[in-house]
Amino acid sequence: MRARAWLAGALLAAFSAACLAQTPNSVLLVAKPGLSDPNFSQTVVLVTQADDGSTVGVILNRPTPVRHEPTGEPVFTGGPVMPRTMLALFRSESVPRGPSFHVLQGLYLSMHPAVLERLEPPYRLYSGFAGWSPGQLEREIAADGWYVLPASEELVFRRDSAGMWEELVDRASAHRTAWPLTRFHVCGYS
Repeated sequence: MRARAWLAGALLAAFSAACLAQTPNSVLLVAKPGLSDPNFSQTVVLVTQADDGSTVGVILNRPTPVRHEPTGEPVFTGGPVMPRTMLALFRSESVPRGPSFHVLQGLYLSMHPAVLERLEPPYRLYSGFAGWSPGQLEREIAADGWYVLPASEELVFRRDSAGMWEELVDRASAHRTAWPLTRFHVCGYS
């Protein structure tokens, strides 16, 4: 029962912090040190919830040796789902024309070719993505696999992702006991 209360509080805290910062429903998942799934071991994943309740995201700290032409920027491993599909996380002052997830204020995630063709910096490219069916991620968090932290543009476009996981594990460990878990009643969460 305590684990469920902590899970609910952690999710509410992270989603509420995102709402208070006037961002959509995106958070960072930080793999706990004991997470054994090789797809997510030592990862930081930016996730957002789709309208159907499923959760999608991209791994922020797994650059590949592949470079995007013509920018020369690294392509990141986004996750194990559809690994040959290119996705972009990008900034747009207006809602993009074409299917996209709104992940942070002014930031979107899309795999739609029409959207990818019109990208202008800043953006980050990913091969594949991470995905969870409705309720699956909540079960993984309840099983003590992830820390949940608020997402930020600074981390999303961080130039060097080396050390990101260790830094966020330390931050999450420090905040775990500091977060008030019962006072969140904002942005539709209660």
